[in-house]
Amino acid sequence: MPVGIITGASKGLGRALAEALAGLGWDLVLDARGAGALREAAAAVALHGTRVVALPGDVTDAGHRAALVAAARELGGVDLLVSNASALGAEPLVRLAELPLTGLRRALEVNVTAALGLVQEALPLLRASAAGTVIAVGSDAAAEAYETWGGYGASKAALEQLAAVLAVEEPGLRVWAVDPGDMATDLHAAAVPEEEELGAAPADVVPGFLRLLAERPASGRYAAPALVAGR
Repeated sequence: MPVGIITGASKGLGRALAEALAGLGWDLVLDARGAGALREAAAAVALHGTRVVALPGDVTDAGHRAALVAAARELGGVDLLVSNASALGAEPLVRLAELPLTGLRRALEVNVTAALGLVQEALPLLRASAAGTVIAVGSDAAAEAYETWGGYGASKAALEQLAAVLAVEEPGLRVWAVDPGDMATDLHAAAVPEEEELGAAPADVVPGFLRLLAERPASGRYAAPALVAGR
């Protein structure tokens, strides 16, 4: 069975992707900060009959990242690493003039530094896999200038650039930065609580990710909604 690590897997896109992959026979290591929500997610994923290891913790902690990779090694290796855990930097989002620098540092630490740290930890196992794949969950805010999304967007732009460089440096891997589009998630609700229409359900976006895994196109940046639409 292929083995994947998914961060931020207790809810939203991470949980939806975990359930879909388990339905396709993947064994999974799941991460999130909230232990209770992660247990619930892992129980739902395990109903598909695959092996699921749930490790609550903070991806900014090096020891936690090492534990995630060690758990995957016990399952057989790392074929897929999905960096989905994210921090906004401020809740709700604010203009750059009011953005707390501590919040910006947190967004960069979670969205960029921890993601790279986990890749570094898993890289030997990814290289050993016949289908080693890294998915960095990006954002349209990484490429477009939206008011109040500056700090979060900057962190996602940095993550997507790391993914692009990793693809050049590790040609034996597939490295995809994937923009999931607007989604109705707790993260989006925290970012812009006044918005009534938050976007697609995470489960409706997941087929785009599954298409990438099935077709294995070249490393690069992809938009999940376009993939779902067959483009």
